[in-house]
Amino acid sequence: MFEDYASGMGAAYDEMYDASDLRTPYRQLQPSLQEMGPAELQTRVEALQSSYLDQGVTFDIGGEERAFPLDVLPRVIEMDQWAKVEAGVQQRVATLEKFLADVYDAGEVLNDGVIPRRVITTSSHFHRAAAGIEPPNGVRVHVSGIDLIRDDDGEFRVLEDNVRVPSGVSYVMTNRRAIAAALPEVFAEHRIRPVAGYPQKLLTALRAAAPAGVTDPNVVVLTPGVFNGAYFEHALLARTMGVELVEGRDLECRRGRVMMRTTQGLEPVHVIYRRVDDEFLDPVHFRSTSLLGCSGLLNAARAGNVTIANAVGNGVADDKLVYTYLPDLVRYYLGEEPVLNNVDTWRLGDADHREEVMDRLDELVLKPVDGSGGKGIVIGPHATRAELDELREKVLADPRSWIAQPVIQLSTVPTYVNGVMRPRHVDLRPFAVNDGHRVWVLPGGLTRVALGEGELIVNSSRGGGSKDTWVLAGKSRPVIRVEPERTLPHATPQDVGPALESFSSQQDQQQQQVETIEEQPC
Repeated sequence: MFEDYASGMGAAYDEMYDASDLRTPYRQLQPSLQEMGPAELQTRVEALQSSYLDQGVTFDIGGEERAFPLDVLPRVIEMDQWAKVEAGVQQRVATLEKFLADVYDAGEVLNDGVIPRRVITTSSHFHRAAAGIEPPNGVRVHVSGIDLIRDDDGEFRVLEDNVRVPSGVSYVMTNRRAIAAALPEVFAEHRIRPVAGYPQKLLTALRAAAPAGVTDPNVVVLTPGVFNGAYFEHALLARTMGVELVEGRDLECRRGRVMMRTTQGLEPVHVIYRRVDDEFLDPVHFRSTSLLGCSGLLNAARAGNVTIANAVGNGVADDKLVYTYLPDLVRYYLGEEPVLNNVDTWRLGDADHREEVMDRLDELVLKPVDGSGGKGIVIGPHATRAELDELREKVLADPRSWIAQPVIQLSTVPTYVNGVMRPRHVDLRPFAVNDGHRVWVLPGGLTRVALGEGELIVNSSRGGGSKDTWVLAGKSRPVIRVEPERTLPHATPQDVGPALESFSSQQDQQQQQVETIEEQPC
């Protein structure tokens, strides 16, 4: 399966191989797969794909529901590497919390000149209607997804921040269950940190964000409905948290309070985990034709009677132009150096940066600052002359709306393609939950993989897939397998002593196996 793998490796950092040598995290995994053999692995791949479709683990692309592509080979990250990722994500979220609290209140960061005021006021996701709304426990970023890549040296870097309505965590949980079932013996040979506790962590954070004086808050998940591409995730989270899944038509606001329609009448709602974009959330303050939200939600939040998670207006922190100032914001708010560096970025609103980028348009990647899902991205080396000319016109017409970055060869991980393992580019979205006391980072996150050869855009909306992400809790070790007990025929008194010693030894081995398995997190 791995015979020709090295021939497909390019200049990118490969996470399994260092030239021809296996890297430490994969030294247990690769031999186990080799021992399994191509025919057996192909059988398990087919079963894996069938089970995902049967379970309804899907996403929407172009109005068509498709099974979410899951590669059978997991991505493995050592605990030391993960410790840096975890610290970097926690630092990032803490900075974004302080930044959002500041720009929607005193604006000291603007007065001190750390970030220009025009960068904030010209952002399409800066909503003045959210100014002055104080969350009950001071948390605006209840859930975040920070997109990371690994550069040519294997160092993790931040690609973008997602603190509006980050999606994908449902696939982290379903991927883990599916791969544990598809590769049970391989899974048992590794000590892997669990991901199943995410729903309870999220529910705890949402309950902690309840309005003052509410001891038993009613939490709901607000979804745009069954036609939304992430509806599977909305339903899964509501079910695993044990809360109601509602649509905008299920809610109504009365005298500054949010109520939910039920068969027993109206019930109060205290915390709304919304999966609806700001623009559709409240027709009073945003898009007046929206049928996805509920009129009066923002007024109820301002009155302190309901908490909206994530907070309205968080999208200004997702703006890719604001992203370029994050290292300065870390130093300003926390007095620390960034744990995770940004990717080098040109701000096209700056005349000097713009001039350089225009001269190198065919070498760089250009992104719209408010884009998502890989939409609008132009990769210079892969673009035609006509596409570059059209891009040049767009940038010169509205330079504030674009940034440029070098072409980063995302790290590669072996991916099962047509019966063999081939290198494919990946990124990583760790998810963090903030309960007001601690930022907890889900150990693993969503690894997205670009399935096409040489493809760099990993988004599922652009044909990408995913991998289960194993964060090791310690050194991997093989599980001890005990041979079945054998009956001693015609045992004599002389045989009894050795037989008892053998039985006792087998019992000790069996107990050791049980203890070993119990030490391995699910």
